[in-house]
Amino acid sequence: MRTIFATVTILAACTMGAYGADAKAGQAPYEKACKSCHGTDGTANAGVAKMMKVEMHDLQSSEVQAMSADDIKKIIVEGKGKMKPISSVAASADDVAAYVKTLKK
Repeated sequence: MRTIFATVTILAACTMGAYGADAKAGQAPYEKACKSCHGTDGTANAGVAKMMKVEMHDLQSSEVQAMSADDIKKIIVEGKGKMKPISSVAASADDVAAYVKTLKK
């Protein structure tokens, strides 16, 4: 019985992410703080990219989707390149990273 419980617990942790991240809960902060640049579906806003003179990654791309949720969270919290840290999302960065993982093509 312990083996079954341990297996179920491990599978649940893998499914939910190491931090119990909630992708559904990450949608609202994503839409509030991220969609103006990354679009509702993760497709980069070409106008913003041009204005900022940057190449924004499509969050649906295999490159982004291959990243771990922790790597995505790190970019949200610390920034990367011209993308500044998103302090308004920092408290829910685990959930937002989990939501980004749902945007795959």
